[in-house]
Amino acid sequence: MKKLLFLSCLLALLLTPALAQEDRWDGADDLPVNPLECPMMEGAMMATADPMATEMAMEMPEYDGGLAVNPADKAGQDIVVVDVPKLVGIGYFAATTLGQQQAAEELGNVTVTTDAPTEANIDDQIAVIDSYITQGVDGILFAANDPVAISPVLTRALEAGIHVVGYDANSTPEARTWFVNQAEFNGIAKAMIDSMATEKGADASFGIVTSTFTTPNQARWIAEMWAYAGKCYPEMTWLETLEAQEDATLSFNQATTLINKYGEDLDGIFGMTSVATPSSADAVTQAGLCGTVAVVGLATPNAMKPYVNDGCVQSVVLWNPIDLGYAAVYVLRAVVDGTLVPGATTVAAGRLGDLQIVNGSEVLLGAPFIFNAANINDFDF
Repeated sequence: MKKLLFLSCLLALLLTPALAQEDRWDGADDLPVNPLECPMMEGAMMATADPMATEMAMEMPEYDGGLAVNPADKAGQDIVVVDVPKLVGIGYFAATTLGQQQAAEELGNVTVTTDAPTEANIDDQIAVIDSYITQGVDGILFAANDPVAISPVLTRALEAGIHVVGYDANSTPEARTWFVNQAEFNGIAKAMIDSMATEKGADASFGIVTSTFTTPNQARWIAEMWAYAGKCYPEMTWLETLEAQEDATLSFNQATTLINKYGEDLDGIFGMTSVATPSSADAVTQAGLCGTVAVVGLATPNAMKPYVNDGCVQSVVLWNPIDLGYAAVYVLRAVVDGTLVPGATTVAAGRLGDLQIVNGSEVLLGAPFIFNAANINDFDF
C-alpha cells in the first residue's frame, strides 16, 4: 500500500509541470491551429514554410464574408470612407492612416478620414462606428478591438448599404465583406518562435506582454505560437502572459513584473503589440539585462531603432503597416466598383500588385518581415 501511495505521489509530481504549463496559455483563442513546418536540422537548408505558398496549395474555402444590402451604385464614382482603427495616437495606426491617404490620392475618387478613440476601448469604437452609420458613408474600414463585440454594429452598417472592410484585427467574417490580413497568423507565430530559439535556444523560458486576452489578432498569434512551439520546440517553457491595454507605461510595468518575478528563469519576452515591444525593450534596458533577456516582438521600426542599434534587441517581426492601410483602401474601392466579388482569387492593389485571396474572404498582404540591425535603418515609419 505504501509503495502504491509513493508511486501515485511520484506520478502526480511528474504530471504537475505539464498541467501547470497548459494553464498558463491565457491570451490565446480556442480556434483550430495550423502550425507550419519546423526548421530542418542544423547544417541543412532551412524549410521555407512560406505561409502564402501553404495557403495557395490548399483548396480555397468558400466565401464566408457578408455583403452590403442594396448599396448605392457608385462604381467609378467618388466615395466617402471612414477608417476606425483600434485607437489613434500611436505610430502603428498613424502608419496605416498614411497608407490609406496614399491610396486615396492615387485613386483620385476616394476620400478617407480616420476617426477612433484615443484608448483601445471596444465600447468607444462601437460608438464611433455607429455615429458614421447614422451620418451615412459609402464605406467603413476597421481594426477591431474585440472580434465578437464589434460585429453587431458592423452588421448594421452592411444592412444600411455600407461596404465594410477590416484590416489588422478581424471581426466575425459575416460582419464585413473582406478582411486584409497583414500576414498569416501561423507565419507570424513561426517567425516569433524561431527568432526566440535562435537568440536564446530551443529550451528558452519566456513570458508575453499583450494588450488584452480578447484582442483577435494577438489571441490568434498566441494560439499559433503555442501550437508551433509545442511541435518544433517542446522544451520551451511559457511562463506567463500579461495584459497591458496598449499602454506604454503599463507595458513597461508588466515587462518589469516578468523580470522581477522570474529572475534568472526568464530568457526572453515577447511583445505582441507595437506598444508592448518597445516598452519591454526599455524595461530590459533599464534593468541592465540586455543580452541576458531577449525581446522579440511586433513593432514599428522607428520605435525599435534605439534598442536594435544598441544591440539590446535583435529581431523585430512585422509587416509594412503603410502597405496594410494602402491595401485596405484598394480592396474597398474594388468592392464598390464590383471588381472584387465572392469567389475571386486575387485583387489588384496598386503598387502592391495582385494580392492573393485566402481563407474564403481574406486578402493576404504577404509574409512577415524581420527587422534587424542590418536593415532597420532603411525604414522610416
